[in-house]
Amino acid sequence: MRFGKLLSGAAFAALVISGCAALPGGGPAPLDTYELSAPTPDTGRTRRGTQVLIAEPSALKSLDGQNIVITPAPGAIQFLKGAQWADRLPKVVQARLAESFQQSGSFGGVGKPGEGLAIDYQVLTEIRAFQINVGQGSRADVEIFVKVLNDRNGVVRASRTFKASQPVSSGSGNDAYVRALDAAFADVADEIVRWSITVM
Repeated sequence: MRFGKLLSGAAFAALVISGCAALPGGGPAPLDTYELSAPTPDTGRTRRGTQVLIAEPSALKSLDGQNIVITPAPGAIQFLKGAQWADRLPKVVQARLAESFQQSGSFGGVGKPGEGLAIDYQVLTEIRAFQINVGQGSRADVEIFVKVLNDRNGVVRASRTFKASQPVSSGSGNDAYVRALDAAFADVADEIVRWSITVM
């Protein structure tokens, strides 16, 4: 077993874990395993006294796992062969979204459930699309619905759907597909952070 190199690209930080042709005993080769990168949004604002909880996103079963989704036609779902996310997709999105909120430097504290923060707001999300569409020209589509909830009174301050698409512009292999997904997610995460601070 060996670790593959960290693939290059400004918005792509997917770590590919590759392996030898077969495991001892004739088992299958391990899957290439990918991560997402977290953008650093420039919000132009600060909420130093505000602490934010990033909840784990909800998602339909097809998106609530480690499989990377491919849609060859409307309504058809397949999974990318030989590849997987480093964890369940909602966990990966939660971790990188929390990292983006933290890296913005705009909040007094950002955390996930169980980390002991005295929460002012919760960012609740639903992953509605996170896939490669290969029907007519390959592209990555990411769609995340967001609600900002005042944790002190249970009132939803605002809600909005964020979407981004990126072409698969450097081939059609697993690396190219995930690079496009990573870029689309970076666009969405950046927008979510910059919008959230305006409604808190």
